[in-house]
Amino acid sequence: MQEQIETWIRALVRWFGYVPNRDLSGWVLLTIAVVLGLAVDVVVTQVSRFIARRRTFQTLNLLKIHVRWAFWLFTPSLFFLLATNIQSARFLRRHPVADKVAEVLFLVTATWLIVKLLKFGELFLIREYDTTKDVNLSQRKFVTQVRFVRRLIAICVLIVGVSLLLISFQGSRKVGLSVLTSAGVVSVVVGFAAQKTLASLLAGIQIAFNQQIRLDDAVVVEKEWGRIEEINLTSVIVRLWDRRRLILPITYFVENPFENWTRSDASIVGAVFLYLDYNVPIETIRTKAREIVENDPLWTGETFAVQLTDTTLTCIQIRILASAHDAPSAFDLRCHIREQLITFIRDEYPQALPQTRLMLAEELRPKEV
Repeated sequence: MQEQIETWIRALVRWFGYVPNRDLSGWVLLTIAVVLGLAVDVVVTQVSRFIARRRTFQTLNLLKIHVRWAFWLFTPSLFFLLATNIQSARFLRRHPVADKVAEVLFLVTATWLIVKLLKFGELFLIREYDTTKDVNLSQRKFVTQVRFVRRLIAICVLIVGVSLLLISFQGSRKVGLSVLTSAGVVSVVVGFAAQKTLASLLAGIQIAFNQQIRLDDAVVVEKEWGRIEEINLTSVIVRLWDRRRLILPITYFVENPFENWTRSDASIVGAVFLYLDYNVPIETIRTKAREIVENDPLWTGETFAVQLTDTTLTCIQIRILASAHDAPSAFDLRCHIREQLITFIRDEYPQALPQTRLMLAEELRPKEV
């Protein structure tokens, strides 16, 4: 087979008017291999465009966005490697650079392609999952696990790719074997640092499968309320309510207590506190509060209560409880209840204001001369 290919190439060289020799035939074969690889890229691209014009496929769009350029470089490098493998031993002895370049290009492009295919696989699996709603607990759990597994496999692929690349060079073969087997000098140098890295990795695995947190969970960490925006291998990014980002090590969620408001159910009970005078008619406040809550679409209808929860020397404390679908709805519902009740009390029962406020108002009133 090899001799037949060389014969065809020699005939092609003579047809162009050149004197054939083994080196020229070898380079022609490598050039033809690269051209064939590019031709395959063009054919695949045109077929994909033809299919996309006739019918829209989300899969093709994802491949175009994430895999296109990696595939364009991988195919010529694959054909180039195949061409070097069918070259004569004499050509490879005289031109060892061609063999080494083919091997390095194939390893680099194959690693890049696999990483991109992993990203495509992740997006393909979660393409129909909506993680923006608190009620989609199972979907957010699946997306969290898929993203973590994809990142873990991608890191393993990169480690193997770099190790094989180092092994391909004679001078760095021992280093490549050490990286690949996690032994030798490299493991000693990074041993101390790897302790925290390994702890973070184990914490990430625990979070991915035990689900202490999921993507878009509503949490309270470091006395700040926010949502889980990203779960990386070593860190978690929390998007706070005012659009700030709080970056925490992933081990924080294993070693420290925190609040997860959407762990098993997104619904929550909001509380409104009013500090009023002893003379306020509590039953009237209760009736008005129920009217406000029942007319508000944010109320779920599950929980409602108006209770006198505390007393002081100057005022009483009334607590109003109302349930909502999620934390943002509960916040808005509390604001609605508070605003409308304050307006009602100020207009109908101004004497219900705490006596301390009335005394302060008297002191601030201008004195008559």
